[in-house]
Amino acid sequence: MTSTIGTDLRDELRTLVAVRAFTYGDFTLTSGRRSDYYVDGKQVTLDGRGLYLVARFALEHCREHDIDAVGGLTLGADPIASAVAALSGETDRPITAFIVRKEVKAHGTGRAIEGPDLRPGQRVLLVDDTLTTGGTFLQANEAVATTGATVVGALCVVDREEGGREALEASGITLHSLFRRREFSPPGSAG
Repeated sequence: MTSTIGTDLRDELRTLVAVRAFTYGDFTLTSGRRSDYYVDGKQVTLDGRGLYLVARFALEHCREHDIDAVGGLTLGADPIASAVAALSGETDRPITAFIVRKEVKAHGTGRAIEGPDLRPGQRVLLVDDTLTTGGTFLQANEAVATTGATVVGALCVVDREEGGREALEASGITLHSLFRRREFSPPGSAG
């Protein structure tokens, strides 16, 4: 995919991710794995400039793939989906945002997916800030499948390159990552 946004904005976003999202130490990840670094994508996607840049790249991807709705498992997907929908609102073809709950509500409507109803035939892009094993994308995919909408791909800000891409591909989901782990180095290291 060739971006029409420009390398200067991609470089700006990469710097924000490197400075704000990456922390080095000893961490236990959502998957239960141990890691010597942690990627807290919300440090970028809940920052005004960072979210704006992520949303610009994600919206461009949505336009290239004729996407009708964007969302994913709460919490990593929430700011990205909302920002893409907001940016698309100033165009002649707004995109719908949705949020997949981790657990179905036990009260009210008992919805698993919040937002305007997804419908059969809609083309959906799943989003998240970080990808490790692919579990959050796969959980969101299961929820979306019950609506009849079609998941046509997934987008993350950072792919940790720890098997998530392969897990998604095994389920028929193509991943687009704005960045991969190999693009970042710990402070003081060469490369």
